[in-house]
Amino acid sequence: MVTAEHVETTVDRLRGHFSTGATKDLSWRYAQLDALEKLLVEGEGRIAAALEEDLGRPSNDSFLGDIAPTLAEVRFARKHLAKWMKPRKVALPLSQLPGRAWYDYEPLGVVLVIGPWNYPVYLIIGPLVGAIAAGNCAVLKPSEHAPATASVLADLIPRYLDPEAFTVLEGGPEVTQAVLAQGMDHAFFTGGPEIGKAVMAAAAPHLTPVTLELGGKCPALVTADADLAVTARRIAWTKLMNSGQTCIAPDYLLVEESVHDELLDQLRKAITDLSPNRDGGRSMPIVSERHAARLAGLLADHGGTVIHGGNAEPAQRRVDLTLIDQPADDSAVMREEIFGPILPIVTVSSVDEAINRINRGSKPLAAYIFSEDPAAVATFRESVPAGAVVSNHVAMHVLCPTLPFGGVGNSGMGTYHGKWGFETFSHRKSHLARRSRPDLRVVYPPYNKLTQRLLRLIF
Repeated sequence: MVTAEHVETTVDRLRGHFSTGATKDLSWRYAQLDALEKLLVEGEGRIAAALEEDLGRPSNDSFLGDIAPTLAEVRFARKHLAKWMKPRKVALPLSQLPGRAWYDYEPLGVVLVIGPWNYPVYLIIGPLVGAIAAGNCAVLKPSEHAPATASVLADLIPRYLDPEAFTVLEGGPEVTQAVLAQGMDHAFFTGGPEIGKAVMAAAAPHLTPVTLELGGKCPALVTADADLAVTARRIAWTKLMNSGQTCIAPDYLLVEESVHDELLDQLRKAITDLSPNRDGGRSMPIVSERHAARLAGLLADHGGTVIHGGNAEPAQRRVDLTLIDQPADDSAVMREEIFGPILPIVTVSSVDEAINRINRGSKPLAAYIFSEDPAAVATFRESVPAGAVVSNHVAMHVLCPTLPFGGVGNSGMGTYHGKWGFETFSHRKSHLARRSRPDLRVVYPPYNKLTQRLLRLIF
């Protein structure tokens, strides 16, 4: 069991190592990124077995969801790190000439990364890539709801990475609170908005800056001119992946009325075609009995029509991939983030009606539109405030290290991936260099009318 004393000792040890300056060296950062890649490649078998134990996820899905995107982040950071670290010269105003000005990136110190249970490798090591690239030490707190994966990470991290710079602390919320009580230099959290608020509150007394990667009800609009077969296949694939327990999976569909029936037919076909054993997504594994019971509650009183699936067995941690047609607007399934294999479908008369419906709720982490009409796509992009907007696919933006990933409003604050992760875990430090002379007397008081006029010109 991790005690408060152990947490304090651990953070002090990391701070001591950071103070040596070892982590600022470019070669150290490269070495840690190389070691992280080696960990993922050599440890893939153990990681996949742990993910199957925690989440019931097949090994290929674990590669696609946790290993491949994390490797991509590591390799992208290694390729671009030297460029990211270079100082940037900036121009000076007349009042500061002669002189030079620039800014560079300084590591923050000892940071905390709090991981979730749904992608418990990618969503803790992905942020760690940014922390390493920026030259920090880090405490990793994996989710207690994926204990097998947390245990594997606790074993692998010190085997491959610098044990003086990185540590894994297993446990529940009490461990997170104990670490935050140490006044960390940054806290990075991925999870739900309610826990995000608790993290922010615990960080506030120490003025610890936070990055919150949260969630929300991600909408997907299907217009009348969409390619319905491709649309259905891409949506079904995302809802089948990890049993829909993905923060950027579509949470509900808005469908133009004229293609409603055909889209439902295509969705049922795609779900069957893409499901293991072509069972139509029956009895999908859920992370815990409590989460399965919550999903069963969403299926109990929604006011719509179940047109596919509908069965839930909380005691066995199983829920069908379920399509619900026309649920009530005030039902829980339309108000709460689903985070599971349930997909409500609502008809709309136009793109404008869909946009108005989306914008009545909180700003989502991602919003999707399936359409062959460039004007409709452009209107959607401009009118829907969201962490990201993707057209004619789902969730693929998360795989682009060149794009910032993050939410807005209730779906989060701050971004990472690629350079954005490097910058999140860095301080942009400003530098101004002036010579002792010339030292114009005109800038110093007392001022007469002439010198005041000159100052207005200079400044």
